[in-house]
Amino acid sequence: MPNFPTSLIEAIKYFSDEKVCIDAVAALRWVDGKPVCSHCGAEENERKHYWLDTQKRWKCYQCRKQFSVKQGTIFEDSPIHLSKWMCALWLLVNCKNGVSSYEVARDLGITQKSAWFVLQRLRYILKDVTPVKMGGSGTPVQMDESFHGGKPKNMHRSRRLQLQIGTNGYADKTAVFGMLETGTRQVRAMVVPNVKRATLQKAILENVGSGSTVHTDQWPGYDGLTKQFVHETVNHMETYVTEGGVHTQAIENFWSLLKRGLQGTYVAVEPMHMDRYLDEQMFRFNNRIGHNDGTRFTKALSQVANRRLTYAQLTGKEMA
Repeated sequence: MPNFPTSLIEAIKYFSDEKVCIDAVAALRWVDGKPVCSHCGAEENERKHYWLDTQKRWKCYQCRKQFSVKQGTIFEDSPIHLSKWMCALWLLVNCKNGVSSYEVARDLGITQKSAWFVLQRLRYILKDVTPVKMGGSGTPVQMDESFHGGKPKNMHRSRRLQLQIGTNGYADKTAVFGMLETGTRQVRAMVVPNVKRATLQKAILENVGSGSTVHTDQWPGYDGLTKQFVHETVNHMETYVTEGGVHTQAIENFWSLLKRGLQGTYVAVEPMHMDRYLDEQMFRFNNRIGHNDGTRFTKALSQVANRRLTYAQLTGKEMA
């Protein structure tokens, strides 16, 4: 796409025309941007589709049905114009600390509830659906666990007593496990039910190639990794980096960025939605090197096809 925007002000101007937005989505989801009927699969080169300018959609000459560029994408069944979707996506993938639904609602002139739904659907397309095992670059894979949730001191007394376990523990934290390949600087994180040995090592075996070098702290959940990996540890009670260069500082840097967004921008994230916020932060982190705002946006936009997330699925009323 010639003259594709590389900054926010250029993006606002570029996507102000709905037809330009349609052409941009079509160019990334169909070969040469030529529409394919979502009903019968007929391609334009088989029999030319007719463009209905007033309705911003095509009519298929094969099955005589109408279809739009939104069908079969994350935008399906949305009455919100693509021009607003494009701006929301641009902000989401390029704002380092994320963007709140209240801010998007004010900027785009839609309700906060609609903005929240828009952002959740856009986070859904940022998920990496073709992951490969880490450790293939020959460099160590750092691993660490993290906990996210509200601070007990900020809760009402009745809420604190409801969540309290024993004298010091609380049940409101969401456990997250992450791995970072130091050579490629690529991170992978996921919500886990707990940080027990069986849970963590199952995730490691599924995501890291056998024989790879792994760096962890001395949490007991990592005991026994020497059977499949070259396991090196650092004792955080004594030092952050050993004399041999073993550390987990890179993955902890990712946790710092994640917490900055969760605590500073989103404030309150329910555990059932945490995986999508992880996908958002991972997308920005993994595409920060070798990308600018425009290429990062283009990559995200190219992933909108064959994705669907309804409000019922999002709120747990229906299985995704």
